Amino acid sequence: MYVTVEDLVSTPQNAGRMRDLSDTALSVPTAPPGGPVTQALVHRPDAAGTARSITRGVLEDWHVGQAAMESVLLVVSELVTNAVEHALPPVVLRLFRDRAGDRLWVGVTDGGPAQTDGAWTSSCAREEHGRGLAVVEVLASGHGIRTHPDGAATHWAVLDIDEEAG
Repeated sequence: MYVTVEDLVSTPQNAGRMRDLSDTALSVPTAPPGGPVTQALVHRPDAAGTARSITRGVLEDWHVGQAAMESVLLVVSELVTNAVEHALPPVVLRLFRDRAGDRLWVGVTDGGPAQTDGAWTSSCAREEHGRGLAVVEVLASGHGIRTHPDGAATHWAVLDIDEEAG
């Protein structure tokens, strides 16, 4: 079955249940080559680190080259950090490699804007944050936001990737 971008950015069917997740042990999902990977994350500051670990495992399974992997990991980190700092739960990471194998779609769905910023953003000076989307813009060949009818939002980016030599 071919997955469309619309499928990737749709609100997860179990989003309501994910809102109630507390400490959940996460494992790296088994990733068929290029097939979509979806992983719910706990809405807390260490979610970006968890997302990087999951993404690294998936990209290694997909044999993505080191330079592309570093760019993807940075984009994932920025999108998940923004979701935790500026949005409501849930936080869901999605990865999809196109059929040609040279582009990767990254999406992070959150529960929509929070009324207040997270603890890290609230505790630091204005010049210490706010560059994440500029980083995404530089690294991605495209990026955007899709707002869902229920108020959730998917922040996405498309990156050009290569396979590792060998």
